[in-house]
Order: sequence, then C-alpha cells, then structure tokens
Amino acid sequence: MIAYLRGNLLEKNANTVIIETGGVGYEVWIPLSTFYDIGDVGTEAELRIHTHVREDAIQLFGFKSENEKAIFLLLTSVQGIGPRSAIAMLSGMNADEFAAAVRANDLARLTAIPGIGRKTAERLVIELRDKLSNIGIAATSAAAGGTSSGSAFDDALSALVNLGYQRSAAEKALDKAAAEGTEQNVQKLLRRSLQILAK
Repeated sequence: MIAYLRGNLLEKNANTVIIETGGVGYEVWIPLSTFYDIGDVGTEAELRIHTHVREDAIQLFGFKSENEKAIFLLLTSVQGIGPRSAIAMLSGMNADEFAAAVRANDLARLTAIPGIGRKTAERLVIELRDKLSNIGIAATSAAAGGTSSGSAFDDALSALVNLGYQRSAAEKALDKAAAEGTEQNVQKLLRRSLQILAK
C-alpha cells in the first residue's frame, strides 16, 4: 500500500493533484487545506497517503498533516461516509475546526458542509467525539501561495461546485468575496467563499 509520496508536482487542482515520482504520475485526491499548503506546480511536494481499494478502482487520498489523515480515517469509519465525502468535509473546514465542532456538538456548523444532513451530523458527534480527543490537534496556518489569473474565479467556482455547493450559492459567495477586495487568486477566493457559505 502507498502511504507516502514525494515528487514533482505536475498538476494542481482544487480537488486533485498529480505527483510524478520515478517516472510515474500519481493522481491524488486532496482536501482544500492541502491544496492551499502544497506549493506550486513544478515544485517538490510530499503527502501522507491513504490508499483506498475498491473492486473497480484504486484511489489515493493525500494530506499535508498527520492530523488531517487521522481525521479522514475516523470519518470513513462512520457508516455512510466514504472517502470522497470525507475529503469534502475536510474541505468545508480544516481538521482543527472539524474536531472543535464535533467536540462542541455544533450541529449547525457540521450541517453547513454540503452533503451533511442533521442525522449524519448527529452520527458524527456520537461516534467521533471520544475518538477525536485522542488526536493531538495542532493549529495549522494555511499558507496561501499560488498565482493570480483571470480564471481564478472560474476555478474557485468549479471547486465549490465539486465540493457539493449549489452553483448559484457558490457564485454569490464568490461575488461577495471579490467585492470585499479578496485577492483574485484561487486559494484566497476559495477560503473567503467557504467562510461566507459557512455562516
């Protein structure tokens, strides 16, 4: 099983990256927090990996921190939550925020994430509250690098839709973020839009 990858970052999208190592390009699904931290195309990247094997596919899920990977594995242990849903949850809020919301029984915060209904949020709290207390959550600051481009708005919109937000709601949040003077790069637009959508 692949547990760690280090290599050249060939491609970077809000939901996936391709890392080339030893002449092989690995497609890895990532949460937005990892997207913010991973660096730019052409630089060296390293990720902790979870290899998910299904009958019809092998998928890789990558994380910059051990805490994120640990929470991802806890999420996928909850009935009804698959790896793609877990990635979407970790994109809706970072590992620290998610742990705090579960510990505080903050159902409103959890149900703000696309695809999380009240029953699922309640199940998360019941099943994960005690387990999350065993994980040392360290505050991580997301370094927002990245280059600004004219397509930043479209890329951010595509990422939000892929995370499960309604297109109209995503567009409104992005418009608001842009109107506030948020720098026009994908990372900063996404981060501010997610904050707006979570309110």
